[in-house]
Amino acid sequence: GPAAGRLHTARSRNDQVATDMRLFVRTVSFAAVDGLRGLQAAVLDLAETHLGTLMPGYTHLQRAQPVLLAHHLLAYFEMFERDIQRFATTAERADVLPLGSGALAGVPYPIDREVVAEELGFSSLSANSIDAVSDRDFVIDFHASAAILMTHISRLAEEIILWSSEEFGFLRLPPKFATGSSIMPQKSNPDIAELARARSGRAIGNLVSVLAVMKGLPLSYNRDLQEDKQPLFDTVSNVMSTLEVLTAMVPSLQFDKDRMEAAASAGYLLATDLADHLVGKGLPFRDAHQSVMALVEYAQSRDQPLASMTLDEYRRFSPLFDEAVLRLDARSSVASRDVAGGTAPGRVRDALKQARRILEEEWPARSS
Repeated sequence: GPAAGRLHTARSRNDQVATDMRLFVRTVSFAAVDGLRGLQAAVLDLAETHLGTLMPGYTHLQRAQPVLLAHHLLAYFEMFERDIQRFATTAERADVLPLGSGALAGVPYPIDREVVAEELGFSSLSANSIDAVSDRDFVIDFHASAAILMTHISRLAEEIILWSSEEFGFLRLPPKFATGSSIMPQKSNPDIAELARARSGRAIGNLVSVLAVMKGLPLSYNRDLQEDKQPLFDTVSNVMSTLEVLTAMVPSLQFDKDRMEAAASAGYLLATDLADHLVGKGLPFRDAHQSVMALVEYAQSRDQPLASMTLDEYRRFSPLFDEAVLRLDARSSVASRDVAGGTAPGRVRDALKQARRILEEEWPARSS
């Protein structure tokens, strides 16, 4: 009847759709934060059980220096913390009411936009009606946050894949997070991690898709904006389901601590410690670096690990080497990195406590 006909007064599809999109992005941004807190908790729980576990740290995918596994895992806690901050900022930027902007110029009725904002839970009003109906920056913000998150997840998934291979042998996946082969009975394939790794491509593609839609639009509203929905809904589904699966998989990772420590102790991972030893004797680091590089080349030519070298052999490359060099090992190397943010056990223990405090303060309902 006539009353229903008045419902559209002072409203346009343009400002209504913009309002709906902002409500949706705000809601799913908070959901992503909650999912990330769950994944952080799983990573932290795992790290706390491996404070004493040694592993080789890598650069260029080559063994570089010994580190603690807990320290390595906490790197992902830090990545996910930045992701949380990005999604929180996305929710804040979406928290602007465009309703009342009409099609593009505002409306000729004495509406109270502040009351509407309060009723819908928005904290502020859009300041320009033309911008309000054509802005999708908050959608792009969500896509960008999701693409970065999925890139972080892809990096974690890649390490799970590598470490579960026979070449590394650092961890085993339980059967529910791996699949067999249709022809090779011995296979246990890290399919779940591989799918998580692949899904980052979808998130990145959806970000680029929306940027491409927006890049040439004249003000104000254009029907092109209809194409912002499908990529957004796909990315939301992609992110939330991946967070759920990773949160379930991380606690089930079974590390081979003996193999990891053996890898951290083998070869030439203590070369930097040898250079630091010479620096402690007063040699400039550049000269120490050159001496140890020559020493490592000598040992490699003889297929001889550093642990088997004698003091006389060390002194061929610098007379400053003394008995203390024979006591260097992976654990003393880790312990020497006693700086804020370093891999020394005390510093990692402090980092674990700080991470736990973050969860207790920001996620109190589930952190226990």
